[in-house]
Amino acid sequence: IPEWMMINCIEVDPFTAGGAYIVGTRYKLGDYTPYIYKTEDYGENWKLITNGIAQEHFTRALRSDPNRKGLLYAGTENGVYVSFDDGVNWKPFQLNLPIVPITDLTIKNNNLIAATQGRSFWIIDDLTPLHQLNDNLISKEAFLYQPMDSYRMGGSSRKSKTAGQNHPGGVIVNYFVKNLQKEDTLSLSFFEKNGKHIKTYSTKPDKSQDEESLKAKKGANSFNWNMQYPDAEKVKGMILWWASLNGPKALPGEYTVKLTKNGMNVSEQTFNLLQDPRSSASEEDLTSQFNFIIEIQEKLTEIHKTLKNITKIKTQINQLKSSISDKEKNKEIIELADKIVKGLTKHENELYQTKSKSNQDPLNFPIKLNNKLAHLNSLSSIGDFKPTDQSVEFKNEITKLIDDELGKIYVIFNKDVKQLNKKVKESDIELINLD
Repeated sequence: IPEWMMINCIEVDPFTAGGAYIVGTRYKLGDYTPYIYKTEDYGENWKLITNGIAQEHFTRALRSDPNRKGLLYAGTENGVYVSFDDGVNWKPFQLNLPIVPITDLTIKNNNLIAATQGRSFWIIDDLTPLHQLNDNLISKEAFLYQPMDSYRMGGSSRKSKTAGQNHPGGVIVNYFVKNLQKEDTLSLSFFEKNGKHIKTYSTKPDKSQDEESLKAKKGANSFNWNMQYPDAEKVKGMILWWASLNGPKALPGEYTVKLTKNGMNVSEQTFNLLQDPRSSASEEDLTSQFNFIIEIQEKLTEIHKTLKNITKIKTQINQLKSSISDKEKNKEIIELADKIVKGLTKHENELYQTKSKSNQDPLNFPIKLNNKLAHLNSLSSIGDFKPTDQSVEFKNEITKLIDDELGKIYVIFNKDVKQLNKKVKESDIELINLD
């Protein structure tokens, strides 16, 4: 060890009795050489461990990862370095960290926090992939890292060119794909502990299965699962006021994520969702909120599937009427068709405000039953609270009105529409006419 060295950092080796590291600098003497030394015998002998650190990147700090033996992080005048072999070899670990002096490092909750000169604090989120990385893993065609346990709370998605970005909410899923061709399909699927499927994200999503889009590339990838269950059925172009069709947030507990390539399951991992430590809600409260939102979702889906069927029926009836050339002969069919359209339109207008064509129209036309129920979903999804007595009472009241309208619509579906179909089949109406 050179004389006249300023010792910036002393780090105890958490895995070796009598082990420690010291970090020194001599830049004030015009020597920019990095100096990191290691001892395994309480300081009797020291070994220089700086292979791989640039010659003039003089050192300021070193921390040993408490979750993997030999995993070290070094802070230098020109950025961060990492070693997987206890300092025998070092590699730059810059990621998106600017070239800046690193004056100190610390590890908290599996995050690496760097104190810098001129850039404030810089946090490298989630070190757990480094804990799991090994030769056997990287030899595979594709694999999932086990996600770190995540808190059931919101986060920030705001991006700025002039300010730092906070950690996003949800679960960060890191995965690696050695080769990914344009024709390949890659999917991430999430499941409850009991195996019940929650949601799938795919590079080629199947919309009929409510799959959502996944962006993936060859090499390392990261995906943020927002912990949301699937949304209720949507109707294209529907205008709603302060209403949510979003599914509930997953409850605290154990979950599974599976990585699939071209339909083949290639890797799966389990992870835990932890309750927000700031929340005072009990497990019973959260479960009650979750089930309440699921019930709302199911009823909204029933409404919106019914509205889609109404649109299909009305469209086909219009096509039917336009294909009838002899109006007098088929008067009974036309009258029944008009009766069906009139009845469906009446109940449709009770379920949904069909006059709303823009986002401002709810100011002009009163909201209807589906909007009222979806607004309850918006309110019930705020925070971690069980539904209030008033919310339960309102849901029961509005659901009764909805079921009354749906019941009348189902009568038309099962009676009048079937009767119309029968009459059309018995007639000589040609649905396809050529000029």
